[in-house]
Amino acid sequence: MELKQPATVTLAEVAEAAGVGESTVSRVLRNHGSFSGKTRERVMAAVERLGYVPNRIAGTLASTGSRLVAFVIPSLSNIVFPDVLRGASAVLEENRYQAVFSVTDYDPGKEEALAAAMLAWRPAAVMLAGYEHTDGSVKMLRASGCRIVELLDLDGDALDIAVGFSNRAAGRESAAFLLKRGYRRIGYVGHDLNRDTRAGKRFSSFCETLETGGAPLVAREILAGASSVENGRLGLERLLARARGLDAVYFSNDDMALGGYFHCLAEGIAIPSKLAIFGYNGLDIGRAMPQPLSTIRTPRVATGQIAAQLVVANAPPQAVDLGFELIEGATA
Repeated sequence: MELKQPATVTLAEVAEAAGVGESTVSRVLRNHGSFSGKTRERVMAAVERLGYVPNRIAGTLASTGSRLVAFVIPSLSNIVFPDVLRGASAVLEENRYQAVFSVTDYDPGKEEALAAAMLAWRPAAVMLAGYEHTDGSVKMLRASGCRIVELLDLDGDALDIAVGFSNRAAGRESAAFLLKRGYRRIGYVGHDLNRDTRAGKRFSSFCETLETGGAPLVAREILAGASSVENGRLGLERLLARARGLDAVYFSNDDMALGGYFHCLAEGIAIPSKLAIFGYNGLDIGRAMPQPLSTIRTPRVATGQIAAQLVVANAPPQAVDLGFELIEGATA
């Protein structure tokens, strides 16, 4: 079945749904002029039900078409999302589009608020990380009429365009690699899996693969907040203090794995003979370590480039699988 781009919800549709005139809807949304409390309630209920987003530049872009592409991303604390932005920006600038971005800190509610703010400017496209959004975000995005691009995940159903790879497959391959190398007492150090749903998918499939391979996960250490080198070091210290005899540890990403590596150096734990370390993302710093990090390398720059190319080309709805690369490294 051919997928069609959603039509934009109009002011007239909101007025009809609320049983009032368009001028009344406009006054309510601008909070200017006379209207009753009951009228406001009817209008706002229709706005929420239809997923309507006020057009802040009504008429300005209607004839020329928007050249704005909005990015709503979880974090700038490591190189992952800046790499995606770098790849996308090069393509967008070449085609005279302007990229703008906002940061959600992995907060779904904040993502919804920022998406609404971006959509109010009627961008040509909105790019977000992953498939997990609030119901309110999904309703707004579907009703916006602009292109929606979901990045860095393919484990789910795309709203429009998706570019990335399977996080579940990355978790499976990481576990299979460690099992193939003979590791059987494996632990995990990660950050908030409820907010970082892609890390949660990797962890879930990692554990399933270990279970199937006859070596279920021995112990885990999940730290609150965002991933960081400091949390990786602290997490491994806590994990090893209560789970003796581990021979390998899987980290939620390379930042955390680097912190684990520093802990091993400080405590004289030989890598990988005493403890193997495995990360995720394939950051440049991992390749520059005295022992290159064993990890999964993800195509972050390419994800941004291809996503931007699809927007510029006004491509049909699709999911593009860029895959990933397992880097054997020297820490596992």
